[in-house]
Amino acid sequence: MPNLRSPRFNCILVSLFFFTLLQIQTKVLCYQYKVGDLDSWGIPTSSNSQVYDKWSKYHTLKIDDSLLFLYPPSQDSVIQVTEESYKSCNLKDPILYMNNGNSLFNITKEGDFYFTSGEVGHCQKNQKLHVTVGVGGNTNALAPTNSLPEYAPSYPTVFGTIPISPSSSPHLTSNFPFLILGFILCAMLSSSLYPNLMTKE
Repeated sequence: MPNLRSPRFNCILVSLFFFTLLQIQTKVLCYQYKVGDLDSWGIPTSSNSQVYDKWSKYHTLKIDDSLLFLYPPSQDSVIQVTEESYKSCNLKDPILYMNNGNSLFNITKEGDFYFTSGEVGHCQKNQKLHVTVGVGGNTNALAPTNSLPEYAPSYPTVFGTIPISPSSSPHLTSNFPFLILGFILCAMLSSSLYPNLMTKE
């Protein structure tokens, strides 16, 4: 049975505490956003024809977040397109095609992303979304205009970590300082609680 008063046990306990905090921080930083919030992915109503424009202006997205598109798979789909195809509603040669009704798009890099329905005629009826991730992104999120409501609710849902490609591992480098801090605090705690640790008993 381990000696619960030993400095080594205290050091292990403090290290486990910081490691747990590190894991919680990593998981909470990733959000899954339902596109349209309470509205599912579909043709906007005439009373709210700019729903996706408004939605993107009130959400600041970052790498490792994801977009969830919910829709009846027999009636709709989602395609990722270029800026030109987005503006002209060109459905040919999409970058990505999703049609399972529960489509998840993981954000793995900064930049502009363009989506539209894969169904003919839906894009012309404003069923399209443009989001900006990273530098220069979503400056409108902090300054609403008169045409937008004062408060647009956000409903991020945390489902744990989102898989990322093996080539990118930002969590290891961004959390490294926390590990160092944990070991320093552990050493300081041990030396202050047990100043005679190095002397023989």
